Amino acid sequence: MEDFFNDNGTAVVQTVIVIAGIVVLWMLAARVANRTIDRLDTRGPDSGARARTLWAMARRLLIVVLVALLVLMVAAVWSLPLTPLVALGSAVGVAVGFGAQSLVKDVIAGFFILAEDQYHIGDIVKLADVAGAVIDIRPRVTVLRDLDGNVHYVPNGEIKVATNLTQEFSQVVLDIGVAYRESVDRVIDVISAELAGLQQSEEWGPKILEEPQVLGVEQLADSAVTIRAVMKVVAEDRWLIKREALRRIKNRLDAEGIEIPFPHMTVYRGDII
Repeated sequence: MEDFFNDNGTAVVQTVIVIAGIVVLWMLAARVANRTIDRLDTRGPDSGARARTLWAMARRLLIVVLVALLVLMVAAVWSLPLTPLVALGSAVGVAVGFGAQSLVKDVIAGFFILAEDQYHIGDIVKLADVAGAVIDIRPRVTVLRDLDGNVHYVPNGEIKVATNLTQEFSQVVLDIGVAYRESVDRVIDVISAELAGLQQSEEWGPKILEEPQVLGVEQLADSAVTIRAVMKVVAEDRWLIKREALRRIKNRLDAEGIEIPFPHMTVYRGDII
């Protein structure tokens, strides 16, 4: 045993030094990455979010590579035979080739999701009939959290169509129904004035990117005339702005005495003449 340590002591010390160096380099790389992401956040939310997403994926791949290197280094220092490891790796490779085709498909799809910047961490998306905020993009799955707090794991290979609801900007669409007896022109003027006031407010104005537009009559429904309006807004605030706009329009229509109808039925007595 003493001869073993004398012969291998230097190699062991060198291995420990290399491992310590790898750990230090890993910590420095993580620190640099975090600082870079913080700087990109100041330039724009999209740049920071994409960098954060890429770093999350790269971090997992680097951990796998480092663990593999450490195993090989320890095996070399302690003169462990590599033949069983090679045989095990070959068996695992064959198993992966026959039984993990979907895994390979998911990983390849995940790579293209990142390469094409389809979405990144923090975006609100619809994937495979599931909608929610992206909280993680892994090599095999994309992790979403919906409005109820449920976490969904969507295999990347199952994503046929990815709908990003918060990329660059969003559009708020408002369909307002009023009674048939109301003047359409008057209703359009009232809605236009209320949306203009929303844009001019200090709180909501900076979140509205363009002047709101009232497009006009969208539909003659069974019980209402539907007026459509649209607003181009900051992506992450689309739902807040929509709720505030609807609140203001409802209050304004009430103040103007304009009826917002509800479904009703007219019953005829059916008198026989």
